[in-house]
Parts: sequence; structure tokens; C-alpha cells
Amino acid sequence: MKHGEMAELIKVALGTEKADLVITGGALLNVYTGELLDGYSVAVKGERIAYTGKDIDSTIGPDTLVIDAAGKTVVPGFIDSHTHLCLSTVDQFLRYSIRGGTTTIVTEVMETSFALGYQGILEFLESCKGQPVKVFGVIPSMVSLSPQVRARAINKEQARELLKREDILGLGETYWLAVVEQDQRLLELFEETLKAGKKVTGHSAGAKGHRLAAYAASGVSSCHEPVTAEEVVERLRLGMYVLAREGEIRKDLEAIAKIKDMNLDLRYFAITSDSTSIKQVVEEGYVDVILKKAIDLGFDPISAVQMVTINPARCLNIDDRVGGIAPGKLADIVILPDLKEIKAEYVISNGQVVAKHGELVVQPRKHSFPPWARQGIHLKKTFTPDDFLINVPDKNIDAVEVRVIEQVATLVTKEIRLNVPVSRGIIDVNTEQDLLKVAAIDFTNNQGKYFVGLIKGFKMKRGAMASSAAWDLANIIAVGVGDEDLALAVNTIVQMGGGAVVCAEGKVLAAFSLPIAGTLTDAPIEDLLRNTNEFQNAAADLGAPFPHAHITLITLTTPAIPFFKICEAGLVDIRTNSIFSLFVDPRKTNKVL
Repeated sequence: MKHGEMAELIKVALGTEKADLVITGGALLNVYTGELLDGYSVAVKGERIAYTGKDIDSTIGPDTLVIDAAGKTVVPGFIDSHTHLCLSTVDQFLRYSIRGGTTTIVTEVMETSFALGYQGILEFLESCKGQPVKVFGVIPSMVSLSPQVRARAINKEQARELLKREDILGLGETYWLAVVEQDQRLLELFEETLKAGKKVTGHSAGAKGHRLAAYAASGVSSCHEPVTAEEVVERLRLGMYVLAREGEIRKDLEAIAKIKDMNLDLRYFAITSDSTSIKQVVEEGYVDVILKKAIDLGFDPISAVQMVTINPARCLNIDDRVGGIAPGKLADIVILPDLKEIKAEYVISNGQVVAKHGELVVQPRKHSFPPWARQGIHLKKTFTPDDFLINVPDKNIDAVEVRVIEQVATLVTKEIRLNVPVSRGIIDVNTEQDLLKVAAIDFTNNQGKYFVGLIKGFKMKRGAMASSAAWDLANIIAVGVGDEDLALAVNTIVQMGGGAVVCAEGKVLAAFSLPIAGTLTDAPIEDLLRNTNEFQNAAADLGAPFPHAHITLITLTTPAIPFFKICEAGLVDIRTNSIFSLFVDPRKTNKVL
């Protein structure tokens, strides 16, 4: 705050100057004490709160906007402490997320970093500025399966510049294996982040015991990966904030909910989305939906509100600004019917009414991305069906042992080894045995480098699907039966400048464009919802069994989820960070450590 702003707040609190906005007579939830204070009012001057209490009359003048909250409950604006604003640009996402009471969002910015690098991060942050609510970012650590990405990842000098920004709260989720293995670049990023007084956020899926302690010892302060109450407790005992995940990709809150009966101090416990589906944010809501579920699962309503307000604010070191309703804090306030009905009647952000009874009062700012951000897909060739042939070096053999990705769950994969037939020196798909082709194609760092492997679990009987939004690298990822359809899917994505495609028998069945870095679109979110639904339906028609086929497809490239993945350089065992060729025979294997 500047001193002039401080002086105004002091005068309003003393009653010698009038407030811009007053909320009168509600039941105010004080997240600092855990009390519900009946008949309390709030006076706001500019962006900040000047006064809370019962004696409000002296702050009201002829120009003061007065909201009568009698019979209502007044709570702080909701915070999503860890998410990924992907597919849709920020302004489109905010058109719906604001309505339910979310006034602060903390997002990873990795989605634009892999294709566009450091400048892509800066451009994404620009798109977050000047919005009706606060959107903060965290620096992408850019842990990737791809050697090319690792060679061009954010360095400590770039990190140092980003950490000077007020809209950067720290370093984004960093996968624990690389940290425990003492990756020098990552430890330097940790050092720069902690030196700047900001937070190192974590990703410790599967870590426990000594390895989890080693990860915590590096300076990591939070993790959103626990999927059981026991995993939550282990991290809380190490002094880590736990952000229970309830979003599109994972819904862990129900399994974790028994911690409410363990007589634990939950100040270090928060709930988050880790990304929300377009369908949910448009049709149901955002953090308000997560909060309602926590209450329905039996969490004390006051504690549940603390889990989406003051707890995440403290976790991210922004509780000096947001997270509670108190003098000097930014006026982020939600008026609810009560704590059982989480349905925002008024949403106030930075002292301004931004939504009322489910309708926006203030529209988000649409950012104009420059042409270079819309030209992130670069390939030196047009792909043909022959590019997806799997040739065996020894053309005189009838069978060969290969490594295969097996999709054992919606997100989880493992390595299996199969003896597959060879015909005229070529391995083909086998839909009867659910053995399909999978390809990863680099579209930025090493343009056109690609790898074709085999995958089980997609159960497609025909066609292909592909997307340029592959996680943690700049690849087009494709799975399919026919080489012609694989080529069509990849070439269609290139023609669109990024996007996702389902095709069969030489025809495009469903597609949506992602022209910004190959990962985002600024098209109306309603159009994106329709298009993603069409993609899902088309994938299901081809036989794909997954409830979110696009998510399953694009997570084939991430080191964040176990165990066996793919990139343009080959097949990757993420436990050992080793890259392998398709063939098991050492004479036909290229292993890169």
C-alpha cells in the first residue's frame, strides 16, 4: 500500500471519511479465529477493507454503495492455490469461474513454456494482468522427458527475473525424483526461489519415508499429490502444506476426507482443483463446487471455508493481501445464503462487485496474443503413412520382442514386453489384441524428430486421435490403428496451427483448434466445450474407453504420472529417467541415460 491509501483507510475506520462500499448486518466468517460473527458489517475504501464490526453508520455517506447482508453469510473470496489454466485462455475461463466466488487463482504457466520458451511465459503472464480477479503464476521448472526440452529449459538468470515480479509467487510443481537425484539445474532454481523469499511448490506422488524427507529437505513447502489420508498426514508431519485435489484429472477429496476425524490441526491443509474441466466450470462451478463437496463429506463448514481462503493464502505467502476479511486486506468478499448453500449472491474482488446472482457485472479483459505466439507449431515435412511404419532392423526374422506402453488406468501406464510377429520386416497393429501405434513428434525444439511405438489399452478398432497439447514437452502425441489416419490427424493439427483431432477412414470426425502455443484457444469457452464433447464422443465411437480421452492421450508424455511414457526420443521409464528404443534385444536397443 502507498501511504495515501493507508491514510484513506485510517480515516474511514475512524469515521472521518466515507466508505465506497459497505456490507451491512451479515454473519461474518472470521477465518482467523474460526468464529461466525452475527450482525457484523464491512466497510471498503478503494480496493481494501477499512473496518469490520457492528458500528458501521459513521462510514456510510450519500455515495456509499450499501449491500444489505442481513440473514446472509459473508466469507472471504475463494482461492484456487494450484491449477492449470489450459485449453482456454484466462479471460474465457474467468467468464464462468468468477461467478461462484473465486477471486484468486494460482496457476502453473508451463503450458506455454514448452513451445514458446521464456517469452511465452511472459506473454501468458501479460494475459493474466488487469483481470477482475487476481491471477498469479509460478515459474515452470520444465522437468521433461525430452532431452531437447531439458537443454532449453528455464535457467537461473531467467528465473531470477521472473521472481522479481509481483504476479509470480514461486517455483511451480517440481517432480520429486529429479530433486532427490540432486539435479543441479533444479537445485539452483530452488536456491533462487528461496533467496527471493518465495515458495517452492511440490509434486511428490509416490514418495515416502526417507525419499519424501529428502524432498522436503530441499525447501519444498507444499504438495497436491496425496491420495490417501495417510499420505496427507505424512506430509503434514514434515511441515508441508497439503493441497487436497478435487478437479478434472483426479478427485481425491473423498478418500482423504477421513482426516477430519483424526483430531488434527488442519491449518496446513487446503483444497484445490489442479485444473478444472471446461464442462464443470461452465455447467457447475469452480472452487465453490469443491468447497460444497468438502462440506457434504462432513468437514466442518468453517474449517472448509478456511481450506479455500486463509490456509492457501498462508501456504503461498499472500495472506498479507488475501484470504480473510479484516482491515487492510484486499476486499475479496463473497455473500452466501448460508454455509450449507455455497451459492454466491455477490462476488466482490478488489473492492468491486464483479458478479451478482450468478451473472457477471465486470467482464474479463481479452488479451491479444501476438502472431508469434500463434505460430508455435513448426514441422519441416508433411507426414505420410510410411512415416508411421515400424521397421525391424533384421528383416529375416518372424517375431521380435518389444517394449509396449500399457495404459492400465485413465492416467497410469506401465511397461510390458511382448513377442510380436514381423511381416516383411514390419510390425503392424493388432486390434484383436488391442495393440495400436503411438507416436510423439517434436514440433518446436527439434522440428520433425519423431518416434513410433506400440501401446495397449486404448481399445480402438479403427481411426486415430492426436493432440498438440501433450504434457511437459512440445510434441504432437498420436494413437491410432491405421497409418493413413495417423498421418491425417498429425497433418490436420499442423494445418490448424495446433489442436486436437479424431479421424477415421480418411475423414476428420472431430477437431478443435489450439492456435496459441499449440495448447490454448481464445475462442468462446462455449465453443470449446462443444468441441471437446465432440472429441470425446468421436473417440468413444472408435472404441476408446476413457471418460476423458483427450486427457489420457496428452498425459502419455509426462514424467509426473507413473510409469512408462513416450517422447520424440523414444520410450521412457520415468523411475530411472532412461530412454529406450522399441526393441528389447540389446543389439537393437538404444539406451540413453
